[in-house]
Amino acid sequence: MTSFNALLVEKQEDKSFTRSVTQRSLEDLPEGALLIKVHYSSLNYKDALSATGNPGVSRNFPHTPGIDAAGVVVSCDDDRFSEGDEVIVTGYDLGMNTAGGFGEYIRIPSEWAVPKPDGLTLRESMVIGTAGFTAGLSVQGLVEHGITPDKGDILVTGATGGVGSVAVALLAKAGFSVVACTGKKEHESFLKNLGASKVITRDELLESKERPMLKEQYAGAVDTVGGEYLAQAIKSTQYGGSVTCCGLTASADLNVSVFPFILRGVSLLGIDSVQCPMPPRLKLWDKLASEWKLECLDDLTEEVSLGDVSQKIDAILKGQISGRTLLKL
Repeated sequence: MTSFNALLVEKQEDKSFTRSVTQRSLEDLPEGALLIKVHYSSLNYKDALSATGNPGVSRNFPHTPGIDAAGVVVSCDDDRFSEGDEVIVTGYDLGMNTAGGFGEYIRIPSEWAVPKPDGLTLRESMVIGTAGFTAGLSVQGLVEHGITPDKGDILVTGATGGVGSVAVALLAKAGFSVVACTGKKEHESFLKNLGASKVITRDELLESKERPMLKEQYAGAVDTVGGEYLAQAIKSTQYGGSVTCCGLTASADLNVSVFPFILRGVSLLGIDSVQCPMPPRLKLWDKLASEWKLECLDDLTEEVSLGDVSQKIDAILKGQISGRTLLKL
C-alpha cells in the first residue's frame, strides 16, 4: 500500500480547524480515473480559505487543500492519458471538496487534466497556476474586447498578489502600459521589475470615491480584489473600455451607478477559471507556454516545502504574500 505526505485539515469537536502534515494512503483518495504523482502545487487565496474551514470553499473534512497540481500520470483507467505523461490540473473541484495538490498524490476525473505544453516545465506551470491562468483569462478578455496598447494605460488592482503580479507581467509583455495599484508601496521596485510603468497606492485610487463618475484615465483594468476598488476602476475607465473582475478579497459588494455603462459604454467582464471549458483552457495554456511565456517567473516566486505551507496560509490571509508561492512536493 502506497503511503504519502499530505497537508490534512481536520475539524475539531469545538468546530475549530487544525492543519498538519500527515501520512495518507492511496485508499484515502476519492474515486477517479486518473492517479497523479504531484511534483508541484502553489498557494492561492482560495487554498487558505479551504484550509481554515470556509464553508463557501470546502465542506467535507478531513480534507487536503490545493486547487493546483502539476505532476506525472501514474495510471489512467480510461486511456485519456498514459503512464508517465506530464499534466496540469487547475480548477474544477480540486482542493475544494476533492483532495488537492497539497498532497503527494491526487486522484481525479481525467477530464480535469491538461497535457503540459512543451514550452513549460512542471515547475513553471505551477508558478503560473490558477492565479496566473486567471490573469491570462483577464488579459485575453481585454484583448478580445478590442483593448490594444495604443488605447492607453491598463490599471491592475491588487497588483502584488498572485493574479495581479502575473497580470502586470503579461500585460507588459503584450506591450501595454500598466498602472499597478497596491497597498504595499514598498514593493514598487518589484512591480516595476515585472513591467509596471507606474505604481499608485490604494488611497490614490480611492480618491473622490463618492462621485458616480471620474476622469477617464484607463483604457481598461484588471481588478483582482473587488469592492470599492472595482467600483473606482469602472468609474475611471474611458469610453469603450473594459474592466475584468475575478476577485473579492476586498469585498463581494459592488456599489456603482449605471453611468459608466450607459454614458461611456464601459464593459464589465466576469472572469472564471474554475469551470473554464476545455477548448479555451487548452488554448490559453498553449499561449502561456509560447507567445505569452514570461521570463520573469523566478522573480515573482518563493519556493516552499510542504512543512512550510501552514505558515504561508496564515500569511496570505493577512495580506503578507507578494507574487507567487510555489510548493515543491
